[in-house]
Amino acid sequence: MRRHTLPLLATLLPLSLVLTACGGSSAADTGAGAKDGAKSGTKVTLNVGDQKGGFESLLQAAGELDELDYEIKWSTFTSGPPLLEAVNAKAVDIGGVGNTPPVFAAAAKSKITVVGATHGSSAGEAILVPKDSALQCPADLRGKKVAVAQGSSAHFQLIASLQQAGLTPADVQITLLQPADALAAFNSGKVDAWAVWDPYTSQVLRSGARVLTSGEGVVNGLGFQVAAPGALADEAKSKAIGDYLQRLQRAQDWVFKHPEEWAKVWSKETGLPYEVAFDAVKRSNGTRVPVAVDDAAVASEQKIADTFTELKLIPGKVVFKDFVDTRFNRDLPPSTTDPRTYGKES
Repeated sequence: MRRHTLPLLATLLPLSLVLTACGGSSAADTGAGAKDGAKSGTKVTLNVGDQKGGFESLLQAAGELDELDYEIKWSTFTSGPPLLEAVNAKAVDIGGVGNTPPVFAAAAKSKITVVGATHGSSAGEAILVPKDSALQCPADLRGKKVAVAQGSSAHFQLIASLQQAGLTPADVQITLLQPADALAAFNSGKVDAWAVWDPYTSQVLRSGARVLTSGEGVVNGLGFQVAAPGALADEAKSKAIGDYLQRLQRAQDWVFKHPEEWAKVWSKETGLPYEVAFDAVKRSNGTRVPVAVDDAAVASEQKIADTFTELKLIPGKVVFKDFVDTRFNRDLPPSTTDPRTYGKES
């Protein structure tokens, strides 16, 4: 397995190893060459986008990177939006993101295709405030500065939480920042709140912050594997993607049975203290359930797209189903699966 990364300009405390990647050309650009290579005995290379302490670490810990009949080249990103930019640019064949980045990518008419999904707890999707903050509920955010990464899952969680409180984005001062810059702004008091996801949530809670509100009951808890259409059109690449998704499914099942072991691996990979990593596993990371990209998932994502369209945060109408390929659904459970019950019967 090979890794390709470029360093961030701004770093994040224990997560300073989180990198952003810009790809060169991907084998997805030359589908015929990939097929010919497979016939001649040369392994296909699957270019996979990841986030630090993400799927590469998970698959390695679960033993699911053994005996591959294809190679994986990993590229690491700070969040979903830049990862999907790389998918669109054919620098990445497939990568995992939250529920909102595919909507923004679709609105930008990016060449992306959703091929896999997970469902889990949204407790790690949180709006955080300093422990001594006077803010006590989302309605108190009126007129306040809130940091969030544009187009991230936290972006929609912020919008939805504001709507539940009877507010609109215009009622707050939204500051669009990637996690490294948002953490610095939050710690220095330059913003009043920070909408973010795990493991950042667990990290900041351990260092003296509290949850103003979480995504539970507010957002759909979905995450997606998103592929490049060119990779799916290539027979050898598509076969590798199908195998990769199956390995992710088995690895997630392993996490349910070995949460402490996964937290140790995740801690080592990210540089997070074990206590923070284990908090994140219990709160959200360890609750993920592989599910089908079914009608319910598509309808839920369509609501997110329609919300951003109505707020004029994305251009025009997005038809989310046009960016979905269900060929890898197989016998996966429906997207409404309760993650709290997954794996406990075994």
